[in-house]
Amino acid sequence: MHGFIQDTVFKRDVFSETVTGHFADQPEKRIVRRIVSAAPWWSKPAAWVLARREIKALKAVKGIKGAPDLLMTDRDGLYRTWTDGAPLHLSRPAHAEFYRDARRILRDMRQRRVTHNDLAKPQNWLMSPNGSAAVIDFQLASVHRRKNWRFRLMAYEDLRHLLKQKRSFAPMLLTPKEKKILATKSLPARIWLKTVKPLYNFVTRSLFHWSDGEGTGDRLDHEGPAIRAALASVPSVTGLSLITYAQPAKGAGLYAFVEGAAEEAILRKALGELRVELLQPVSALPRRMDGTVREDLLRLVALNQMTELDEAIRREPNLSAIMRPVIAGRKNFTDRRDVKAERTG
Repeated sequence: MHGFIQDTVFKRDVFSETVTGHFADQPEKRIVRRIVSAAPWWSKPAAWVLARREIKALKAVKGIKGAPDLLMTDRDGLYRTWTDGAPLHLSRPAHAEFYRDARRILRDMRQRRVTHNDLAKPQNWLMSPNGSAAVIDFQLASVHRRKNWRFRLMAYEDLRHLLKQKRSFAPMLLTPKEKKILATKSLPARIWLKTVKPLYNFVTRSLFHWSDGEGTGDRLDHEGPAIRAALASVPSVTGLSLITYAQPAKGAGLYAFVEGAAEEAILRKALGELRVELLQPVSALPRRMDGTVREDLLRLVALNQMTELDEAIRREPNLSAIMRPVIAGRKNFTDRRDVKAERTG
C-alpha cells in the first residue's frame, strides 16, 4: 500500500476528520481514514484516547461479517475498510431479516468480549445494499478481559439499543420478550440518565457543540421569505435555495445555497441582521429539465449525507459536473440528523 489519495471529507469534529479515498496501488478499493492529528490541540488527548479504543476494538472484531476491518495505523490516525450501506434513519428497515442479522453481529461481538457502547445512534447502524446489517464507529467500544458483570451489562445495553431502533422502524416485529427488555433499563443506565447524562449533554452541546439528536423548527416559514428577498436583491444572484439542517447544539439552522457571482461577504451584507447560519455561494445549482432546483440533492449536502449523495451521482452521472463543486465547498461536516426532514422527506 503506497500513498493515500483522498476523495471526500465525510465528517469533521473536535476529535478527528474522517475522509474517504484509496491507496495509490489499489484504486478500486475504497477505504476510510480517520485523521486524529486534525483535532485541535485542546481536544487532542481525548481524541487519541478514542482512537486507541477504536483501534483495539477493530482488531478484536476483525473478520466479523458486518463490522469494518482495521487496515493500518500511522502517526496521524487509522485506516479501515469502507462499509456500503445507508444509516437506519434513512434506510428505515422494516424486515425481520435485518434485525436477525443485527443480533448476529452482537452475538459475534460478545463472543470476542467486545461491546460497542454507542448503538443508540441510528447513524452507527447501516443497512447494506443486499439488506443485511452492518455497524460502524467503534470510538466508544470496549474490549473486555473477561465476561464479568460489567461486560454483561454493557452487552445488554447494546442489545436494548438495537431493539430501540427496531421499535422506531419496525415496531410490529417486536416480540413480547423484546418489549420486556425495552421496558427494563439496567441500573447503570438508570443512574446515567439521572446523574451523568445532564453533565454529558452540557459538555458536548455547550463546549464541544454537538449532540445525539436534533430538534427542528419552522424557521423556513417564519424567516424564509425575508431571507430570500434580501439575497435575491443582490444583482448577480441568479438562483437560491434555503434548506434547514440540524445544528450541533439542538435546533434547526438555515443553510443557503446562492447561485451567482456574488461573494459571501456581499451576500452577508445584503442579509443585514437576518440570520443564516451557513451560506454557500455556488456557480450553478442542480436543476431539473423544467428549471426547478433539485432541493432533494441540496438537502443531502446541507445534512452532510455523503453516502446518499454518492449514490445519487452514480444513478445520474450527468449531475457530477455540477454537484462535485457544491459538495467540495459545503459548510456542514457533522453527521447530525434532521428528524423532521426524515419524517416528511
